[in-house]
Amino acid sequence: QVPPEESGGLSVQSGGSLRLSCAVSADIYNNLHYMGWLRQGPGKEREGVAVTDTAASSIYATSVKGRFTVSLDKAKNTLYLQMDRLTPEDTATYFCAADASLTWFYQPKARPVFRGQETQVTVSS
Repeated sequence: QVPPEESGGLSVQSGGSLRLSCAVSADIYNNLHYMGWLRQGPGKEREGVAVTDTAASSIYATSVKGRFTVSLDKAKNTLYLQMDRLTPEDTATYFCAADASLTWFYQPKARPVFRGQETQVTVSS
C-alpha cells in the first residue's frame, strides 16, 4: 500500500498558525485504528504530537495541548493537524503516521505501519 502523502515545507512567525495535511486512504483508516502526527526537532528525540482514531477520540502531547488540533476528514481522505499559537520550540520535521496500536505514538523508536512524507515546519521568533 502507498503511504500517506504530505504537504511541503512551511515557515511562519511565532504566534502564527499552520495546517498540515496528509492524504490517508480509506484502507488506512478502516484497517488501522490510530492516525496522527509525529515530529522531531533538531537535536531532539522523536515526539508523538497528536493522534486520533475512527471514533474521533484524540490524544495530545502536553506541549501542544490547547494549541494543536488533529482531525480526520473521511470525505476528503485527509488527516489534518491545525497548529495555532506556534512557537520556535515547535520547529521540527513533522510527519503523519498510522497503526493499529499506539506504540509508535509513545515510543520514539517504534515504527508505525504507515508513515507519511516529512514536512519541515520552521517557526521564527
